[in-house]
Amino acid sequence: MLLEKLKNIFLQPRPLNPEDISPEEALLINFKVVIVEFADNVESSGGEKLTSALKSCEGISAYYFDQPFDKTFLNLESRTLFDLVDKGQNILDKSGADVLIWGKKESDKIRINFQTPFQYENSGDSFSTLLDSLYLPSSIFENSAPFPTSLLNLLYGAIISSLNLTDKTRQIQKRYLLKKIIKKLSTDNSAKSLSIEYIPFVMNFLGLIYLNFCGNSPQEKDLKIVKNLLETALAHSNQLNNPIHLGNIYHHIGQMYYLAATHIARKPINSYRNAISNYRLAQKYLSKYNYPYDYGLISYKLSELFYNYWRQKEDLQALRDAVFHLRESERTFTYALFPDFWAQIQGRLGYLLTLLSNAAISNEIADLAIAAYKNQQKIVTENRDPVLWAEIQEKIGDIYLRQGKKEARKEFFEEALEYFHDALYIFENMNKTTDIQRLTASIKKTTTLISYH
Repeated sequence: MLLEKLKNIFLQPRPLNPEDISPEEALLINFKVVIVEFADNVESSGGEKLTSALKSCEGISAYYFDQPFDKTFLNLESRTLFDLVDKGQNILDKSGADVLIWGKKESDKIRINFQTPFQYENSGDSFSTLLDSLYLPSSIFENSAPFPTSLLNLLYGAIISSLNLTDKTRQIQKRYLLKKIIKKLSTDNSAKSLSIEYIPFVMNFLGLIYLNFCGNSPQEKDLKIVKNLLETALAHSNQLNNPIHLGNIYHHIGQMYYLAATHIARKPINSYRNAISNYRLAQKYLSKYNYPYDYGLISYKLSELFYNYWRQKEDLQALRDAVFHLRESERTFTYALFPDFWAQIQGRLGYLLTLLSNAAISNEIADLAIAAYKNQQKIVTENRDPVLWAEIQEKIGDIYLRQGKKEARKEFFEEALEYFHDALYIFENMNKTTDIQRLTASIKKTTTLISYH
């Protein structure tokens, strides 16, 4: 009994903390889940059966989407990945769903994947990806017997884990539901037998359930559970039928070490190194040419890790690596397809290149930082977000001010003054007292420097 074994080893009952969210608040939050008709046998109705079973789960509303269309893109091949993402996003947009469930029959199994809005942008609170695949026996979707409780709880946990939320109250509800799911998985006595070939997929999702439960406030004991689950999945990697599944496991191990490095104080350097190592291993299987979205997201996280490593060790190469990986991410998340995320990347590039220009004493790198900030302003316009636009103007002004001091050139100070005045105008209109005081001081300092040149 696979799941019975899991509960005894890993899934210890967890206390519920009702103060996190009141029962009244919980009742008001319902996550919409849309199950697309499975790509299985013509006579099968696995998607319908799953939809019916999920209606008994707290906190979600399940809907069946049976509009016919060609589902050949569900093979997870790189050449059809964009079609899968685009079609799923189209359904998400039209339905207003929080989670979209895809199902495809492979031999005697059903492969299930979970898609969410903004899944391939650096927003939300989920650690799951579209490529994370849960394999279950196709027989449980085809026969008329009730859906096995233990496997339904596992699917329920996978769905809640995949929720990609930015709203704080909805995030609290997600964690609240995950607590209950973990308790169910740890106390359920109706586990069905699953053969060894399912272990890496089940373990990966159990790890994800705990990883998403940890969120951004993990405890060391929770991360140990995640580590055990994912390493058990890795130990059974010989059962994986596609290398991308191995890449996903390394990806989540990297995420686990990233949380350890940023939230667990002891030995952060070792955790940074382990996170970097596992993210790089993930990219071996999720390459930029075959799975660019996953590769690009991992590159973004690698950039953060190398930046944090640089802050700890003051290793200039780590800062260069942070810029390199952010450039890799920039190549994937383009202005045309991901404008908001692209702008976020440009802002981050501006910041990292500013640091690198200061460390390397390079005007050329400073010019690249200015170019990145100006790129960011293609999306963050004065009309759309005046305060953020003004903050970017101030950052550009600061770069010109530093260049002026370094080169003793009046034109740099004049450029700085122009950007500072643009920012000050916005801050004055928005009554940003602290910002006004800071900018006024910068303008006074710059004006004095101009008089000396």
